Amino acid sequence: MFRRSGRSRRVRLLLGVAATAGLLAGGLVAPAGAAEPVDEAPEVIVNGDFSAGTAPWWSTANSPVAVSDGRLCADVPAGTANAWDAIVGQSGLALTAGEGYTLSYTATSTVPVTIRANVQRATEPWTTELATAQPVGTTAERVTETFTAGADHEAAQLVFQIGGGAEALTFCVDDVSLRGGTAPPPYEPDTGSPVRVNQVGYLTHGPKGGTFVTGETGPQVWTLDSADGTRLAGGTTTPASVDTASRQHVHTFDFSAVTTPGEGYTVTVAGEKSEPFAIGDDLYASLRTDALAYFHHNRSGIEIDADIVGEQYARPAGHLGVSPNQGDNDVPCQPGVCDYRLNAAGGWYDAGDHGKYVVNGGISVAQLMSTFERTLYEENADAGPLGDGALRLPEHGNATPDILDEARWELEFLMRMQVPAGKPLAGMAHHKLHDKEWTGLPTRPDRDPQPRELHPPTTAATLNLAATAAQCARLFQVYDAGFAAQCREAARTAWTAAKAHPDILADPQDGTGGGAYNDNDVRDEFYWAAAELYLTTGEDAYRQEVLRSPLHGDTDAVFPRGGMSWGSVAGLGALNLSTVPGKLSADQLTTVRGMVTEAADGYAADSARAAYGLPYAPDDGHFVWGSNSQVANNMVVLGSAHDLTGRTAYRDAVLRGMDYLLGRNALNQSYITGYGERDSRNQHHRFWANQLDPALPHPAPGSLAGGPNDAIQDPVAQAELRGCAPSMCYIDDIESWSTNEITINWNAPLAWVASYVDDLGSGAPARARCEVTYTSHRWDGGFTTQVVVKNTGALTIRPWRLDWTFADQQRVTDTWGADVRQSGPRTTAEALGWNLTLAPGGTVRFGFNGRSTGLVNDPRAFRLNDRACGTTS
Repeated sequence: MFRRSGRSRRVRLLLGVAATAGLLAGGLVAPAGAAEPVDEAPEVIVNGDFSAGTAPWWSTANSPVAVSDGRLCADVPAGTANAWDAIVGQSGLALTAGEGYTLSYTATSTVPVTIRANVQRATEPWTTELATAQPVGTTAERVTETFTAGADHEAAQLVFQIGGGAEALTFCVDDVSLRGGTAPPPYEPDTGSPVRVNQVGYLTHGPKGGTFVTGETGPQVWTLDSADGTRLAGGTTTPASVDTASRQHVHTFDFSAVTTPGEGYTVTVAGEKSEPFAIGDDLYASLRTDALAYFHHNRSGIEIDADIVGEQYARPAGHLGVSPNQGDNDVPCQPGVCDYRLNAAGGWYDAGDHGKYVVNGGISVAQLMSTFERTLYEENADAGPLGDGALRLPEHGNATPDILDEARWELEFLMRMQVPAGKPLAGMAHHKLHDKEWTGLPTRPDRDPQPRELHPPTTAATLNLAATAAQCARLFQVYDAGFAAQCREAARTAWTAAKAHPDILADPQDGTGGGAYNDNDVRDEFYWAAAELYLTTGEDAYRQEVLRSPLHGDTDAVFPRGGMSWGSVAGLGALNLSTVPGKLSADQLTTVRGMVTEAADGYAADSARAAYGLPYAPDDGHFVWGSNSQVANNMVVLGSAHDLTGRTAYRDAVLRGMDYLLGRNALNQSYITGYGERDSRNQHHRFWANQLDPALPHPAPGSLAGGPNDAIQDPVAQAELRGCAPSMCYIDDIESWSTNEITINWNAPLAWVASYVDDLGSGAPARARCEVTYTSHRWDGGFTTQVVVKNTGALTIRPWRLDWTFADQQRVTDTWGADVRQSGPRTTAEALGWNLTLAPGGTVRFGFNGRSTGLVNDPRAFRLNDRACGTTS
């Protein structure tokens, strides 16, 4: 009698949406009693005014109906879990494919509730022709929805799904009408001002540009005005003809020459004013923190504490076996898959559902670890905002950077998914864990009653475990040697198992209750895992695996034009090979770095050509599911190339990509919750679901919406967006899972980019105002180091302090020339009384002896009095 409200990001025919044309989101609401327009189309509903009693209307057994004051009323019990747990409906409705229909009704509820009004197939898979979510309260309102039937039906049904509330209520409906023959109006999104800018703002010394949508062919006059209306700059636009991705006639304008910090700036073009924005250096610190907080919010198996996240986002722990949960701490396999149970508690919920997927978690946790690892080797990267006590999570005071604590929550889950020794496929990793059936929307994790199941192991999942556990081993060795050893063992075991079983692939049909995440080419996973194991162990066998890979040196294979993703991860290995110290020969390192810069050249060229500046131009012109994450992943490659080369073109393309995500786009839409005047806030999520239940919150700030997807697989998108241009196929509606979902693997590259951009803003245009020469002489188990610090700026530094972090287990013993102190891997050298002053052009020298074990690499990222320094050999 209902379609389960679920989503499958990978199995796109799960809901049969190819034949649907659904909701005009939110509907058209008129005051109760308003006159209906004259409509000669035939009426499909029988007894819609209930003058003949209740027949042929029906209801679920728990919600008996009766006619009261000319309305059909149902008493709904307290504590129903899902909307479809209580239904009032009528069956036997005949619909004709291609014909337009209008549904209208008036409804009230004694307790405010968000109902579902669906016109759908009456049997599984409950395919919807109309799927709506409508708030209903004590005041009667007239609701009207239009749709076009995508298929012929002899006996469809209209259902009002009215369950899912904690309180008992009485729902009443009146004057129900479903008339055929009405064509739905064409969809025209509200795009606001035609002047499109980054709605957060522009870095003081970065590029500053925007886009103007207009049918005019000649240049148009623009002005940049301060908050008080003072004109600061002006010029004329550059016509750019038609933007193919949006099919809009557009012009561009540039005001990069303006470097005066401030807030409330606007650009006016031909009388049209943009949304306000800022110019400054400290624009992205909160986005860095919020994008990373997303992962704590979505932790499984732990209470989300109000003292950390705020009252509206607090919730009990989910899936710990506390009723109604069946728990992730004792999970069986699907029938016939295995004869054991695993404790797979912890980890992050993937996205809109409560599933946990190894291949999705793999790329996500890898990018979080790389966000931190970048601070060890990139001179402009600041580890402070990622350190112990800096982020919103409970593991403060343990001398471990917060970002690694967050990564550990997922890493422990990934290792728990490994097949135990002595069992068939020992060492492999189970592909995923989720509910047996699709979880209802909305459902908070602690209220999920469904059985949880492990799905079969796969080679892809196993290599994700090998890669991430290897990276874990090298990063945690200086903070928790025991955990690092656990990660190293899991990585080696997983690699061996994957080599023994190189072609166990996920079943593309395994999409009930969760996405299939099927991938029929795992060469990229082998490349990534080999790269990480080599960087961690230094063993030549893993280096040879990298060099023998058919992907090595093939830029297009390693960095697809459309961007890295959970199914295309070779780029993760290449990025770390190019930036993390290893033993590649000069020629081999040149090959790897050449792939990074060649890919970045292509993305930068795409950005420079695009009217909206985005570094994303897929070969076929189609914007895919999660296109915003593809944009962000291309920005990661560009930022890494900028770190390697210092080329401004790469930096500028990253910043233009940020402009796109924050409003300089065809829809004038900031895709990041809490950022910009027109931000997404109804993304598809099971418990950030305010659109369906006002008692639940909107997504937390810093949540990245999936973005335009011209395949429009869900009913809402099909109804609203049919015929949309690729970059305009997006709607901020919780039911549009194909355009508006949020996921860990979309927020992970956002966190990397936000960290990179915040680091850009923390410094002046020059890359450094100091230079460090760091020279070590090593012997077995020890070393002697000499350090020379030069002031390359114009100001005297007094007193001076140099900070760096060891990436390995080096320990300082004897020192001279400075007060050198070490806390774990973090090390500080401070001036002594006789050498406090570092004059412009001047140098200071100091040194130390130390002990070392395992792989040893010189530090490469130094900060002098909190300013980044360049390095020389």
